[in-house]
Amino acid sequence: MNVVLWIAQSLLAGLFLLAGFTKATQSREGLAARLPWVEDFSDGQIRIIGILEVLAGLGLILPAVTGILPVLVPIAAVGLVITMVGAIAVHLRRKEYPGIAVNVVILLLSAFVAWGRFGPYSF
Repeated sequence: MNVVLWIAQSLLAGLFLLAGFTKATQSREGLAARLPWVEDFSDGQIRIIGILEVLAGLGLILPAVTGILPVLVPIAAVGLVITMVGAIAVHLRRKEYPGIAVNVVILLLSAFVAWGRFGPYSF
């Protein structure tokens, strides 16, 4: 199970590092073609979302690898669960239903990591 949790953590970390870096470095206009929801947010809000996603991605891996505060791994996973709840709310409000399915999968994967790392497979 530890290997499965590491795989889930790695997938989530890669996803959020890439997505967060993109949101933190590109303009809202550049993102709007692929992410229509950015129209509802300011440039600053989108950058903050991106930075938080990058930090969550790092938080899923670095504490466990370095052995420094490994409790941050499940905390980062819980943060991603909360982020996905917010993303689902935005997609519901905008009636972007296909986006919700992706967010639910990410939410479940994040919840799995939080459960495993807080519980029976903690560091």
